[in-house]
Amino acid sequence: MTSGNATCRKQGMTLEEFLKEWNDASDTVLVHTSGSTGKPKPMRVEKRRMLNSARITCDFLGLRQGDTVLLCMPLDYIAGKMMVVRALERGLRLLSVEPSGHPLATIDSPIDFAAMVPMQVYNSLQMAEERERFMQIRHLIIGGGAIDDDLATELRGFPNAVWSTYGMTETLSHIALRRLSGADASEYYTPFPSVQVSLSDDDCLVIDAPEVCPQTLVTHDIAELLPSSQFRIIGRKDNVICSGGIKIVAEEIERLLRPHLHTPYLISKRPDPKFGEIVVLLTEGSITDARSICERVLSKFHQPRAYVHVARIPMTQTNKPARKQAEQLAR
Repeated sequence: MTSGNATCRKQGMTLEEFLKEWNDASDTVLVHTSGSTGKPKPMRVEKRRMLNSARITCDFLGLRQGDTVLLCMPLDYIAGKMMVVRALERGLRLLSVEPSGHPLATIDSPIDFAAMVPMQVYNSLQMAEERERFMQIRHLIIGGGAIDDDLATELRGFPNAVWSTYGMTETLSHIALRRLSGADASEYYTPFPSVQVSLSDDDCLVIDAPEVCPQTLVTHDIAELLPSSQFRIIGRKDNVICSGGIKIVAEEIERLLRPHLHTPYLISKRPDPKFGEIVVLLTEGSITDARSICERVLSKFHQPRAYVHVARIPMTQTNKPARKQAEQLAR
């Protein structure tokens, strides 16, 4: 790995600190989960499995020694760490910049591979120079949060290869990709060749990826699985709202509202003596406007029965909806 512009970070782990940990005598590295379903949790992962994950991704994308990769994500989490490990495994040139909402603002050299969260992608596309640099990235993977339908539509016509990732800390970053740009754009993720997927009895995705994870993982992600093993994520089992005998997936309601409700919002729930649970919509905007849109767009059984105005939609440190905190606000 060669490094250019290795900026020292104001917060969190620095590149130098991670490389020191990587090169120590331990067989493992300390990482933290994203905290999307609670507080971030520390866990130790094997370096050899991280190298396996890096090799699998580099092979899939056709990355070669000497290619330039951009590190623009915090090194406290697996996504940032894995960018460094990929550079080490494949002999890539690592370009490191301070994690920010505009990672391409100071970039002046071609990038072969980068990883960003949706917010970074959205921000980059709003600035003409950054948008031009974005379109020149040979392979871009996007993870760490849901990709807005409008953003996905905009990316579909891009000339470079843009991918959405599926994975988690336990799988050492992603185990499947779906193309967002070009003729091969799809709603369905394609697992890597070494990964087997199936569904549990309650339609949650089951992952068997022995090269990166020692045990089979039964996720809480409700999925649709094709005979080809490609899959589509519908929502989280944790976010299913059982209201009057009907199971409602919070993410599906959010998806239906996305083209119509343009102020920040989140679907949550609260206990109810009559229905068991009810759908609650949190919004930073007008409750009157939100109610009008929901009544027009959603079926009767899926409409929120309560609306709560909040100053800010709760988010985790990795910019995912903080669902547990949202439930407290919904109550």
